[in-house]
Amino acid sequence: MINFTMPDFTQAYPEMFVLAMTCVILILDQFLSDARRSITYYLTQLTVIVAAVLTFNQFGTDTVVTFSGMFVNDSMSVLLKLAMYVVMIGIFLYSRAYLTKRGLLKGEYYALGLFGMMGMMVMISAHNFLTIYLGLELLSLSMYALVAYDRDSMVASESAMKYFVLGAIASGMLLYGMSMLYGANGTLDISAINDSINSGTASKQIQAFGLVFIIVGLAFKLGAVPFHMWLPDIYHGSPTSVTLYIASAPKIAAFAMVMRLLVETMPGLQSDWQTMLIMLAVLSMAIGNVIAIAQTNLKRMLAYSTISHVGFILLGIIAADKAGYSAAMFYTITYAITSLGAFGVIILMSRNGFEADQLDDYKGLNQRNPWYAFVMLILMFSMAGVPPTVGFFAKLWVLEAVINNDMTWLAIVAVFFSVIGAFYYIRMVKLMYFDAPEDEQVLEGSADMRLALSLNGIVVLGLGLFPGSLMALCVAALA
Repeated sequence: MINFTMPDFTQAYPEMFVLAMTCVILILDQFLSDARRSITYYLTQLTVIVAAVLTFNQFGTDTVVTFSGMFVNDSMSVLLKLAMYVVMIGIFLYSRAYLTKRGLLKGEYYALGLFGMMGMMVMISAHNFLTIYLGLELLSLSMYALVAYDRDSMVASESAMKYFVLGAIASGMLLYGMSMLYGANGTLDISAINDSINSGTASKQIQAFGLVFIIVGLAFKLGAVPFHMWLPDIYHGSPTSVTLYIASAPKIAAFAMVMRLLVETMPGLQSDWQTMLIMLAVLSMAIGNVIAIAQTNLKRMLAYSTISHVGFILLGIIAADKAGYSAAMFYTITYAITSLGAFGVIILMSRNGFEADQLDDYKGLNQRNPWYAFVMLILMFSMAGVPPTVGFFAKLWVLEAVINNDMTWLAIVAVFFSVIGAFYYIRMVKLMYFDAPEDEQVLEGSADMRLALSLNGIVVLGLGLFPGSLMALCVAALA
């Protein structure tokens, strides 16, 4: 006889609310004319805000595992979800301006965006391999459709097909690795697999074999070298509003997936996955920073920049202690916010028929609009790790965690490639401040977008001046 325990539905209220509202928005949008499409936008933002309130009410509560061990609500999940909501609000706000200019403002964008957000929420709170995979696939399928959102663009369609094929291969790798661990340990539950590995009852060869495939799947989803081949083409080929989506919020969910799969499930195999992550991190920092120098397209440059930042995030995981995990979480959250602002500036600069994705498009931006040139300067300096922006402390704390674990050589390698990477960020600043503008047209942008973009830049600077509060939250979330 099977004993059924009623799940604690209160722990999943945010997910349940987002699912219900997404279905409502999807149906309601069918009855709205293009002139009233803003209703869909406001309902979408309301959904994210209410989900944030429901999640915030769970802050500080004890860890709860429910739904037969499939779902966990802990401090890490609450903090990562709240950070993800903030980024999602910015994504939908910036995207509205971009889509409106091109006549692409349809309800499908918001429905797919919310379904993707729900996939991220499930990934963040997953306590079972099956839940992780379901959340990942919900997010991935939403992003495949979003990349092809502009149906008249051959480049976008090609990018979507490439993303779908490579994503399917990576998902297969991840699922195969999970099946190997299931075969070795007889369970899909994270805690049960951890106990089985620590007890030493399962085959170490099968576990190591499964771990390799899981690392491959994770590396693809993160965009780490040598599984980065999709990232520059997808960033470049997608509509900028979709690139904005892919480049920011999913990084938070990917970090949660790494924590659940490696740190919580396989601490007993730490020496094995640590060695593999070191290779991925070094290659990502090297290739990401070096190839970014050769780019003339800003979206491709930021894609290779993302690859290098993934290398830094992996350094915190490699440190394999709470200080390293906290630093990696801090890095992930602040990078998502910084990346959001960078693509927000691209959208502000663009207009119908003009994507503003070439570096030369930013020549003389200071003469056209000094304030947004300053905002972009803050964002570029943060990505480069220049004080007093938040990117400096993100890099500093990750390096400190690595050094404290007797891997000083790895920190030296990271600093070396970080200095190389600073070149292409500073080149962007040089174009904005020291070159003559090629385009004198006034920047277009709604008042709410201009305000949000200004706040975005101020937050990046403010977190750099006062980084302690967010870092304290990251430390407490992993205590």
